[in-house]
This record gives sequence, C-alpha cells and structure tokens, in this order.
Amino acid sequence: MTQNLEHPFFNLELPEESGPFHIIGDVHGCLQELLELLQRLGYDISFDKELAKYEVKVPDGAKALFVGDLVDRGPNSPEVLRLVMDMVEAGIAYCVSGNHDDKLLRMLLGRNVQVRHGLELTKAQLESYDAVFRERVKHFLSGLPHHIILDEGRLVIAHAGLEERLHGRSSKVVRELCLYGPTTGETDDKGLPIRLDWAADYCGNAIVVYGHTPVHEPRWRNNTINIDTGCVFGGSLTALTYPDHVLTTVKARHEYAESVRPFLRYQQLHSHHSAS
Repeated sequence: MTQNLEHPFFNLELPEESGPFHIIGDVHGCLQELLELLQRLGYDISFDKELAKYEVKVPDGAKALFVGDLVDRGPNSPEVLRLVMDMVEAGIAYCVSGNHDDKLLRMLLGRNVQVRHGLELTKAQLESYDAVFRERVKHFLSGLPHHIILDEGRLVIAHAGLEERLHGRSSKVVRELCLYGPTTGETDDKGLPIRLDWAADYCGNAIVVYGHTPVHEPRWRNNTINIDTGCVFGGSLTALTYPDHVLTTVKARHEYAESVRPFLRYQQLHSHHSAS
C-alpha cells in the first residue's frame, strides 16, 4: 500500500548540529555542476560501479545541506538523487523537500499530477532505472522534512524560506509555505502565481537559507539569504558555508532550460568568493 508514504508534515530539529555546513542551492538535475561544486568545497567523491553507489569523503567533519529541488529540467536528475540519497544515508548530508521533489513523489505514488515544468524530463530519465531504484527514490522523498532547524535554532533551511513565527511548526499550511512560499493568490500574465517577498519583513534571529526563486546573485536580506542562482537556467550553482558565510559558485556548463520567470536582480551587498 502506498498510503504510508504520504508526505509527513514535519520539521527536523537538530539543535546539536552546529556545522560546518555547506548549504547548496537548487540543483535541478545538474549533476556535473554539483560534483564540481562539492569537489571545490573539498569533498572527495568516487563512484563504485559494482555497488552503484557514490563514496563521499567530507572535509573536516562538514556536512552538506540541500535546500531542495534536486530534480526536473536538468540533464541527470536520477544521479543527483542517487548522490544525495547516498550522502544522506551515510550521515553526511541533510535535505529538505522542494516543490519539484514533492511533485515527483506524488507522481511516483500514482497521483494525478501535470507532467510538465521539467517533470517530463525526470520521468523519461527514470525509465531506464529499475523498480528498486524508483522505490528507493519514493521512500527517500517521502521522508524529507519541510524545514530543518540547526545550531541551537540559529540556522533554518527551507526550500522557499519561512517566517520566524512558523519556525518549528508542523502543519499542512507550514509545509505549503516551505515548498512554495507565500503568494497573493493571483497569477501574472504568464499564469504563474504572484509571490510575496517574505524576506523583506523578516526580523528573526535565526539565519534562514532558501532557494526556489532564481536570483542573479545570492543576496542577504534581514538575516535571510536566497542561494538559488539558477544553474539549470544557465546561471550558477551556489553553496553557502556556515558559519563562515563564504559563498562558492560554479558556473553552469549549459543553459539546460529556459526560465519562464525572469531572474530577480538584487544589489549584491556582500562580497563573495566565486570559483569559475
């Protein structure tokens, strides 16, 4: 029965985990860029063909944190999933669900979802993988939290961000906000939901790291930072090192998909380390 794989409404509280962390923005199937970024950050990664498994050695006891949207639009979502699943199972990474990951889960559960916005690519890519792998993906995605609270409450990871009063809460409403962010309930001329800028009003003590909406440069606003720099749209893949607040970026090798929504442009107020 698939009913027990319903996505739980929960957050993951890990107060004793204080870092160092490498928080990685929306990957969207960009495997080569993810491997390059992790290697730049000091991870030693090899692939065991017999076991069909990634072996990953971490730098100085660090862990990777993924802000979600591992899949869709890019060239190799299944292997991005395999790498992240292997890292999570090895206890060297955590991941929150993004809206694209959640939609893939619903498709794998046999729900009636619209196979578009890149899901059609992930579906096609998964067809060459066996049922055991697809079942593993389903199990993994079904267990992803909607947000993670770390370092005695000083750090919060949520795919689309989350306002302070909802940190640590678990409900359907909180989960929807973590996956999609707040919207006005209206749509723009392209039929896309009009999003509210929750970060403009944020005044919490916890640093909130998120993605979901592509930006040209990572930007700090009121103790929040958006690190989705649109790799799949020809931008870059970004990691924030915590607690040092160093930004590391790897440029996309290609423009794999065309963004319907234009990248948001912000004044870059903080200097950052860029590796091209």
